[in-house]
Amino acid sequence: MVGVKADQPRLGFRENGKFTGFEVDVGTYIARHLAATRVEFREVRSDNREQKLDDRVIDLVLASYSITPDRAKLVTFGGPYYVAHQDIMVRRGETGIQSVRDLAGRRMCQASGSVSTERVVVGLSVSAKLVPGASYSDCVAKLRKGEVDAVSTGDLVLAGFSAPDLKIVNAPFTDERYGVGMRKGDLDGCEAVNRAITTMYQDGTAAELLRKWFGPSGLELVEEVPQFEGCS
Repeated sequence: MVGVKADQPRLGFRENGKFTGFEVDVGTYIARHLAATRVEFREVRSDNREQKLDDRVIDLVLASYSITPDRAKLVTFGGPYYVAHQDIMVRRGETGIQSVRDLAGRRMCQASGSVSTERVVVGLSVSAKLVPGASYSDCVAKLRKGEVDAVSTGDLVLAGFSAPDLKIVNAPFTDERYGVGMRKGDLDGCEAVNRAITTMYQDGTAAELLRKWFGPSGLELVEEVPQFEGCS
């Protein structure tokens, strides 16, 4: 059972009961390389990924799950399967936000369970005004309604929400190592996942999937195998 997001277009999205997106395709590829004869998906959110693993509701998580030291205390990470970069999305026509420093004093959405806003406010000491949101789809809805001035997270997540009325600032300021979450201590599973990710890049599948889902976005996509974190 693979846990994915259900509300992030092009990454993990559920429509008419079916999950689609880059992370759904990557999860399918990895699961099949782990000898799974049937691959099923369940929705996870940023604030319940660890609990779903602990409760054995799911076995793998591919849900824009950035590898961080705090999270690595709770789960074992395979990968990363992609290194994205945190960027900023604003309404088209917004000229006052051109870099992360311009978020000072501006309203930035804080998606529940995400660490992206912490990187801005704590990591970079940028005094943005945080407005809570249930998820990134909720944050984008708040941006459209003018309830916030910006949404900041990994560029692949933002690219999925790209639309004529919104724009990505294209001022990346972090590396977002998207990992495959597993139950803590599953080192054999981690090594097998890493072998599958390596093969996925070597046989051209990763490049094909990245172009399929994000080619039209204009992002500069990296098609080489990311440097793995190591299983622990």
